[in-house]
Amino acid sequence: MGNKMKTHKATAKRVSLTKTGKVKYTRQHRRHQVHLKDSKRMRHLKKGAYLNEANVGAIKKLMPYS
Repeated sequence: MGNKMKTHKATAKRVSLTKTGKVKYTRQHRRHQVHLKDSKRMRHLKKGAYLNEANVGAIKKLMPYS
C-alpha cells in the first residue's frame, strides 16, 4: 500500500498551474506603502507572471496533484 503525497499548502496558495504546464504567480510588492510607488509600477505589478522554466520542476514536486 503506497503512501499519498501531500500538497505543500503554502505553495498552493501562491501559485497555480496552467493547462500547458506553466506556473503562474502573482507579483509581490503590492500590499504595503503603495503611495510610495508610482502608478506605472503599480500597473505593471497588477499583471500575473510566469515562473522561469528552471524552477517549474521544484514547484510541481510540491504540488503533485494539480
